[in-house]
Amino acid sequence: MEQQSYASPALLVIDVQVGLLQSGTIHAAEQVLANINTLLAKAHAAGVPVFAVRHTGQQGSPIEAGSANWQFMPGLKIDMERDTVFEKTRPSCFEGTDLLQQLRTKGIQELIIAGLKTQYCIDTNCRAASELGFKVILVEDAHSCNDTALLPASTIIAHHNMTLNGLFASLLKTEELLF
Repeated sequence: MEQQSYASPALLVIDVQVGLLQSGTIHAAEQVLANINTLLAKAHAAGVPVFAVRHTGQQGSPIEAGSANWQFMPGLKIDMERDTVFEKTRPSCFEGTDLLQQLRTKGIQELIIAGLKTQYCIDTNCRAASELGFKVILVEDAHSCNDTALLPASTIIAHHNMTLNGLFASLLKTEELLF
């Protein structure tokens, strides 16, 4: 079933960085990157605002500002001239940034969320955006994480899709999302 956004949407792409995508084995990394690029192409074609964020670690961190690991993943189709690119230092894209002000200024009512890592920044931002009054769509096949000592990544992703669906977000697959 194809579904279309009904409110003023924006796409939020979280932490698709060299150091996060290549740190260990990200579950279905190539497919997730392809799905995020599909979302970016759809947003660009429809004139939907795109916000792309990089997590910035402290000096000496593997993802400190300007380092090779801090860069967006090669092949990620962010349009540096058109898209809003910003940095964050916390799991929430709203904490310590002007994202909320930018979204409100643009009249954004709905956030479509994709990126890394499921149990950290994806979970945090679905919850935070929902609590701030946004309608949140989590693209269920456009976020991922690594296996942990306790759970495989596929289980973590499935659990978060189930947990966030309904109360904090609506789920859609990449192919279902229309702008």
